Amino acid sequence: MRNAEVARQLGVPPGTVSYWLHLDRSRRGECPGRRPPPPCPRCDDTPLDEAAYAYLLGLYLGDGHIIQHSRHRVPSLMITCSEKWPGLIDEAERAMRAVFPQNRTCRVRKTGALNVKVYSKHLWCLFPQHGEGRKHERHIALEPWQQAIVDRYPWGFIRGLIHSDGCRTTNWTTRIVAGERKRYEYPRYFFTNKSDDIRRLLTDTLDKVGVEWRVTRRGNDPYNVSVARREAVALMDRFIGPKL
Repeated sequence: MRNAEVARQLGVPPGTVSYWLHLDRSRRGECPGRRPPPPCPRCDDTPLDEAAYAYLLGLYLGDGHIIQHSRHRVPSLMITCSEKWPGLIDEAERAMRAVFPQNRTCRVRKTGALNVKVYSKHLWCLFPQHGEGRKHERHIALEPWQQAIVDRYPWGFIRGLIHSDGCRTTNWTTRIVAGERKRYEYPRYFFTNKSDDIRRLLTDTLDKVGVEWRVTRRGNDPYNVSVARREAVALMDRFIGPKL
């Protein structure tokens, strides 16, 4: 039956019938010149670079967000990175390419920062923590399959969290030695995030790798996780180190 006849019987414009047919062909991959969408590790059971994913998951929970503008059919994942750390920007983009090997990545400049960005229809599948509102205003928990990856690659996950909302810094204090005040400096790691759930994901993972930590307060709010003991800092330095 011709589209015009279908439109008359259904009482809709002929262009609507043509659009419905186009959508149907597109779903079956029959549109000429259109490639099928890249496969998804969750939907299609294709291989996933789990080490890269653990790192990217940490970045996403800290400084990442998923958006879908009305003018785009495909959502995008953006990781916001400070321009002070070009090495971190490169590492974030490498992780995106490893997790989404058939999707293009790009960098979008902001004032004092860069958004490392990738488009994919399967972002919801790989990052089910996405939802309306700010992360610290809603519950954040890992799916069992995500927790299994974090258990296999805990340092990648910790590295992503520290690279997003953490830092390695040098603190100092003074002590009286033989009647003379001396200054001592020591390195420590900080992670600052308003979400109780995200801080707990970090501290649970730190416990699993044997890193001692404690909570320090920003004013009255326990937003900081601190790693300051010498042995714990040395262990973090082996796998994390300062941002580059």
